Amino acid sequence: MTYLSWLLGHSTTTYTSHPTPNPLVTKTGEKTTLPSLAQSSIPPCRLNPFLFNGHLQTMYTARPDPGPPIYYKRQIFDSDHTVYPGTFAVDFVVSKEAGEAAAQEEKPDTDELPERTTNFSASEWDAIASSDTSPMIIALHGLTGGSHEVYLRETLAPLTAAGWAACVVNGRGCALSKITTPRLFNSRATWDVRQTIKTLRLLFPNRPLYGVGFSLGANILTNYCGEEGAHCPLRAAVACSNPWNLEVCNVELQRTWLGLHVYSRTMGKNLMGLFHRHKSQITKIAGIDVDALLKSRYLHEFDRHVQCPTWGYPTEGAYYRDSQSVDAVLAIRIPFLGINAEDDPISSKAGLPTEEVKRNPFTLLCTTDWGGHLGSFMLGGGRWFACATAAFLIKVDEEVDFEKSREVVGEEGEGVDMGGWRGRSGRFLIRISGS
Repeated sequence: MTYLSWLLGHSTTTYTSHPTPNPLVTKTGEKTTLPSLAQSSIPPCRLNPFLFNGHLQTMYTARPDPGPPIYYKRQIFDSDHTVYPGTFAVDFVVSKEAGEAAAQEEKPDTDELPERTTNFSASEWDAIASSDTSPMIIALHGLTGGSHEVYLRETLAPLTAAGWAACVVNGRGCALSKITTPRLFNSRATWDVRQTIKTLRLLFPNRPLYGVGFSLGANILTNYCGEEGAHCPLRAAVACSNPWNLEVCNVELQRTWLGLHVYSRTMGKNLMGLFHRHKSQITKIAGIDVDALLKSRYLHEFDRHVQCPTWGYPTEGAYYRDSQSVDAVLAIRIPFLGINAEDDPISSKAGLPTEEVKRNPFTLLCTTDWGGHLGSFMLGGGRWFACATAAFLIKVDEEVDFEKSREVVGEEGEGVDMGGWRGRSGRFLIRISGS
């Protein structure tokens, strides 16, 4: 970065794609491509020059920030998965008027909820189905986060202002939700988002569905899209600050003092907060050494003492290798955009799926040389990646004729060399421990 570019807040944006991206047909009958749509909709990356590196951008996320006011109503889903039973919370965006009215009617003995969030009544949920054609975004938050996160609300705000419907799939135990089994979320666990999307397809059969994930949620979303392949019900998806290669990111995180003692320790502390909140359930898992867990300070130590015995992984390295989404990129068959900053201290540049994206004409990777982890703060406020994500999704929804595009490309991407890759299966069988 030159002195002048830093002074002006100019970050260099790079797009990586397959040499011959799949053609997409517009609603006017013209042909375009995913890179063309992205470059014509995503604004130049102009960041706050006072936050001039990835560490400052990342640490700035910890400052108090009210963010845009988004109102939610929460529905608790009973999992239909035989291996992953329990419940999970999905928060649906509602209007300010509906949210404020619901808050006044909420009973005093209602479970603790995040700010501007109330529960659906049984009658409200029974009446939620609609035949409207509004586009709908399904969002997945980062590690220990939830629908209340500012970065997530900054992304949803311009979409809902443009008439989109939206919901957030909260990780189990996150966003003040309760867990009814001993298991928290898992970076490989795509079951809850899959069930949510199936439910949305039934409730809103005419709505085009899109996905966006942030950090760990981006990893889960990428795995989901890869698992679904050509049958993915989403029209397009965006992954922001995805730690694509979890094993590489873990090594890089422990390699530096800041990585280990600031970032890993902060994430470990947040996870321990979830443990203490749900201790009575989590400690039912056979094999959890509570004494060792209570001494944990870092992210990888929590994963070693909780995720490994919970899911049957022998080491945290095995968990990361099985959960990472870098290989899933090769199996994606919908327009898919990844947005990362190359100076992200958590989602390391060393783990970016550059070569995988080059082999899959359905995917595109947008990187900036500056921005940190879920940062990319612009001068005057707001995050660039949130603006970029919203602008891209609106452009795709407004311009692409997906039915005609599928006819042109073919659901399986025939004739495209992707190294023989046709899917991805986990390397380990998930073993449920405890009861």
